[in-house]
Amino acid sequence: MRKLTEKKIVIASHNDGKLREISGLLVPFGIEVTSAKALGLDEPAETEDTFSGNARIKAHFAAKNSGLPALSDDSGITVDALDGAPGVYTADWAETPNGRDFPMAMKKVWEFLEEKNAVAPRTAAFNCTLCLAWPDGHDEIFEGRVDGQVVWPMRGELGFGFDPVFLPDGETETFGEMDPSKKHAMSHRADAFKKMIDGCLS
Repeated sequence: MRKLTEKKIVIASHNDGKLREISGLLVPFGIEVTSAKALGLDEPAETEDTFSGNARIKAHFAAKNSGLPALSDDSGITVDALDGAPGVYTADWAETPNGRDFPMAMKKVWEFLEEKNAVAPRTAAFNCTLCLAWPDGHDEIFEGRVDGQVVWPMRGELGFGFDPVFLPDGETETFGEMDPSKKHAMSHRADAFKKMIDGCLS
């Protein structure tokens, strides 16, 4: 596995929530972080039907166009009673002509579960795939996951995306209610990051 020796990387994302989380996780390693958004890079079309496929598209695009190593994150919620949906299409479910509307997307998930009379607990998982890519085309992939259930109504103003309806196993607070430091320690992204740190940074 290739070690990351460079001290500056690009986060291949235009999502401010992800940028905050990822930047915070990299601070202890003395790595300077910039973003695809700050560099004025486009967002490439995510044409794959897997988290790893889309993570690779984003990381290689940013690495090639910046000349720096690039880290991408493709993540989403998979709901068992919906056959794994929304999955890689999690953000798409929130798309509107005026930008992303995650409360609408969460409501849509709950309504589909109600239509199916899905039994409780309505199990789900947050999944995260990280791709660290270099300008020469090499990459490393790391996958993380946290299991839980979908709850309703939405709870909490913290976090982003589907956090207010996701209750992790063994917890009483949704990711939307949870102190960010606690969430970061146990999230799907933290799981994938630990694997990346062990493989490429330690």
